[in-house]
Amino acid sequence: MSGWEKFNRISYRMIELAYINILWILFTLVGLVIFGIFPATAAMFAVTRKLIKDEEKFDIFPAFWTSFRSEFLRTNGLGFIFLASSYFFYFDFYFLQLNSGELQFLFPVLIFILISGILTLLFFFPVYAHFNLKFFQYIKQSFLIAITSPIEVITLGAAAGGIFFIATLFPGIIPLFTGSVFAYVATLISFRAFARIERRQKAQT
Repeated sequence: MSGWEKFNRISYRMIELAYINILWILFTLVGLVIFGIFPATAAMFAVTRKLIKDEEKFDIFPAFWTSFRSEFLRTNGLGFIFLASSYFFYFDFYFLQLNSGELQFLFPVLIFILISGILTLLFFFPVYAHFNLKFFQYIKQSFLIAITSPIEVITLGAAAGGIFFIATLFPGIIPLFTGSVFAYVATLISFRAFARIERRQKAQT
């Protein structure tokens, strides 16, 4: 592949990512944010995965809409679990602050639960786009992959921090690249963890 062809490929991919990011924002708003953020994010990861896998040529909008519509109820159900967990965590943390003297020993437990939840959420959407699992298995599998993939966790965290830093310097890129670029990078990083798990499973059979 010549230098010009590589440039064209990269440029076209950036246009695709910008388009996906715009769709992500629009469909999040269509769902009034609270009901749109999880299905829109799942659709973004599903379409991004298709790009990375170089599947047969497909139209981005129909693929995005199909995923958003078909996964709307299930992703909102899973999203409710994350939101409810966040609410209970906040309530428990606030309660412990008011009663820190007697229950101070519980703070490390809450911190552990918080970190576990963040790591699970980091891998949740790549897992959801890659595997076909039962309802609660998505959360379980995301957690297991997170705790057994320290290098991927660090890389993914660094990527998220880098994207956030660049977005603060150039806020104009937020509607075009933030979500979709993170989805692209997170999917690439997650593929390494998925491949390791698949190799391990084949070795055990």
